[in-house]
Amino acid sequence: MSEKKILEYDVLVVGGGISGGEAALNLANLNYKVLVVEKDLSLGGKMIALSKVFPTLDCAACITTPKVSEISRHPNITIMFSAEAKKIDKLGDHNFEAHVHQKPRFVNIDDCTACQLCEQACPVSVIDEYQQGLVGRKAAFIPFSIASPRAAAIDIINCTLCGACERVCPTGCIDFTQTDKDYTVKAKAVVLATGFNLFDPVKIPRYGYGKYKNVITSMQMERQLAPTRPFNAILRPGDGKMPDNIAYVLCTGSRDKSVGNPICSQVCCMYSIKQGQLLMGSLPMADVTIYYLHIRAFGKGFNEFYEQARDMGVEFIKGKIGDIKEKENGNLILRYEDVEEGKVKEAEHDMVVLSVGVMSNSEISDSFQGESLRLDDYGFINQDDILASPAETNIDGVFVAGTATGPMDIPDSILSAGAASAETTSYLRRASL
Repeated sequence: MSEKKILEYDVLVVGGGISGGEAALNLANLNYKVLVVEKDLSLGGKMIALSKVFPTLDCAACITTPKVSEISRHPNITIMFSAEAKKIDKLGDHNFEAHVHQKPRFVNIDDCTACQLCEQACPVSVIDEYQQGLVGRKAAFIPFSIASPRAAAIDIINCTLCGACERVCPTGCIDFTQTDKDYTVKAKAVVLATGFNLFDPVKIPRYGYGKYKNVITSMQMERQLAPTRPFNAILRPGDGKMPDNIAYVLCTGSRDKSVGNPICSQVCCMYSIKQGQLLMGSLPMADVTIYYLHIRAFGKGFNEFYEQARDMGVEFIKGKIGDIKEKENGNLILRYEDVEEGKVKEAEHDMVVLSVGVMSNSEISDSFQGESLRLDDYGFINQDDILASPAETNIDGVFVAGTATGPMDIPDSILSAGAASAETTSYLRRASL
């Protein structure tokens, strides 16, 4: 039987990525009691999985991990993992009621020492989502090495309930009796930091993703470049060969009405240029070619970063990719239109990276009862007054932060979180007048 509890906070923050975490931290430092509801097993969102950030090439994990550690230890912040806000009602001014559903982890976090003995004992191997399917993990697992909290979890869908993990656990923290929990959360304001989804390249069959093993996504390359990467080298998945001729296909699933996403993803150009630079460092003898329609290097230092990649030897071809075919040896033939020469050409590469676009994550809009949360034409949360009050939504007291409003890079996401926490603070202070 599910367990129901009533909890009260000043602010409910939905999403524990870099935007939600930043907003929560700002509010908690002003002495507001904050509940962060995170659907995954760790804080950090997508940023914690990145290698480096552009244009500074600072280590992403080195920025994220101290931040999530501060969030985790803050006395004014409570975090629910594996949890989702299923229903949010506005009962009146400064009076929200949310129903939060939390799935069991089957591990008591406070007792887990992250010794990983359960992983070693577990006989079941499944795909590792954090490593983007490049390697496997066990059904009893720690989500990733820099996860916060760094505690085990049981993938109950694939677990055989053999009990091997329980028998070796030195603290007895594994608990298969845990059940789903439901909470009623009362809050004075709500901050939505639900982030974004990556485009699924399977929707463009002519690029061969899912069919050709050496066609990967930019996020899979990101994992191969990260300090916590699955291999100690850059390898193509088909045969484990170290690639020496890598192509990037920009605008995969963005600026493309035919796949339902006509808008620019803003970050794909720059993260591809960043990866090109990192590859030139990791594989000095490799050729890196970026096929693009337009390079959007609009931020501070971005154009210089782009020029730096050219100087390092990254080749840029203004070309529209028609299709990709696989040869018997696993190499890939790209057929493309060379826009500058007006000719159709072919080029052979031994690995292709699809620079996938950014899509909205609009599930949270279904959680609102009564007053509907307004979305824009692309499914992102609508900002009613983007210039004067960028965090305001159409529901008074509900604010939005980061990529929940649309595609943006990390600095802009953090700035957006700052705006959301400032506007939330202003709203909360009106309650005490």
